[in-house]
Amino acid sequence: MTDTTRRRLLKNGAALAALSPLAACLPTPSEPGNGSTATTPIKDALMTPEPSGTLMPASIPDGVEQLRMLASGETTSLDLTQAAIGRARALNPDINAIVNDTFEAALEQAINPPEGAFGGVPTFIKDLLNWKDVPAEFGSRAFKGNVPDFDAPFAESWRGMGVISLGKSTTPEEGLISSTEPLSSGATRNPHDLSRIPGGSSGGAAALVAARIVPFAHASDGGGSIRIPAACCGLFGLKPSRGAMPASRTAPAPISISVNHAVTLTVRDSAALYAATTIGSDAGAARIIEPSTQRLKIAYAPDPINGASLDSETRAGIDRTAQLCRDLGHEVIDWTMPVDGVEFGDKFLMYWAAGAAAFAQQASQFSGKPPSPEILEPWTLGLAMQFMRRAAEIEDVIAYLKAFEGVYHSWFSDFDLILTPTVATVAPKIGEQAPDGDFDTVMENVLNFAAFTSPMNVSGAASMSVPIQWSSDGLPIGSMFSGKIGDDQKLLELAYELEQAQPWIDRMPTFKSS
Repeated sequence: MTDTTRRRLLKNGAALAALSPLAACLPTPSEPGNGSTATTPIKDALMTPEPSGTLMPASIPDGVEQLRMLASGETTSLDLTQAAIGRARALNPDINAIVNDTFEAALEQAINPPEGAFGGVPTFIKDLLNWKDVPAEFGSRAFKGNVPDFDAPFAESWRGMGVISLGKSTTPEEGLISSTEPLSSGATRNPHDLSRIPGGSSGGAAALVAARIVPFAHASDGGGSIRIPAACCGLFGLKPSRGAMPASRTAPAPISISVNHAVTLTVRDSAALYAATTIGSDAGAARIIEPSTQRLKIAYAPDPINGASLDSETRAGIDRTAQLCRDLGHEVIDWTMPVDGVEFGDKFLMYWAAGAAAFAQQASQFSGKPPSPEILEPWTLGLAMQFMRRAAEIEDVIAYLKAFEGVYHSWFSDFDLILTPTVATVAPKIGEQAPDGDFDTVMENVLNFAAFTSPMNVSGAASMSVPIQWSSDGLPIGSMFSGKIGDDQKLLELAYELEQAQPWIDRMPTFKSS
């Protein structure tokens, strides 16, 4: 990066002023400090690291079943936590999905677990969320040593549910790309094929759940970051409606595109977590939703709006999903999304790039260094520079994206839900979306791969990826169903029906490379 570029990022007052609403919703770092909360080590054979690959994943109970086992006395939170730590120590060397563990603190907490809807169940928190006294590094070298002394609003909800956090899962820098290959901690790998990505930005969360280390893990979705990893790793991933969940950060953005929830092994875990964390809910009760008997009219739109093409396995898989819906009695109609995909993609990318530029500003302020490759990834810097070149357009971009919400919701006068692939291909190989690759090549790869998910973030709509299809060589293929704002329960009820018709829980990862 040239000195001129550094000066533009640091001193272009007009551009940075345009960023102020976005910068306000980015992380507020605390002073560097010691993030450990452990006090007395717990002696346990499972705390001894095992060689990589010696323990293959086995089926584990989902979170709801673990709750039942705890309530009946069949197990204890300490037993569950010790077992999860044992799996993590054995399997994480292969998948590299944990950026900071809190194993000893978790064992201490599990001796007398907190009460709540998921009291005593072990999980992981994505490293984009402030979890008090645990490092929050946002997948970035710039924020090494950042240990918040407070919980984010969404973290307060999960802490109130009584979960036992085993640490932080990996994420790309500030969640800005659809693969999890941060320079700060290295590539996270897909348990179904170690040569492939687990998706992003909740890639670490998805890899940990797919490996059966924990039954569910915190995830967030600003452009597909719950649904994309769920599709890559064979998991269920619901993106809740805008406003349904507590925020990850306190200050509002001009358009709230991101929402927190989880990636899960089962639909009922997602439904129970949703019921316990939605705004205004009783966090002490996990309500389970049953499959609906309502037959839906589903608009089938398999072609990406931006002109990208599906690989043959994905096209065959999404066609099978459409047929399954017909077989279940739903009406499926062929449909094309009536939007200029090139224009929409350009506007969304500009808004995304504005967030990258705001993050670059905060990274510089926290580290005391200019926004250069020393502290930020080439991908982040490239996005920031894209914004800087077009900063004068940001007000028009925001106006367009705000208007899109009404356009999107107007489509549903003729049908109930939209069916598309979640992503355009099976999980790509490690390196194709690496943040230090050639910027234009990586951009093309990302836009082709993640071609379906962002309209639901802009519109605020509920959307989900369901893992009911698999490629001929055993790779997951996500089927994405999307509704309107408020259609969360409708999606969950359909997901229950699809899960019963075509279960996926026994699709175990191989931990091999193709």
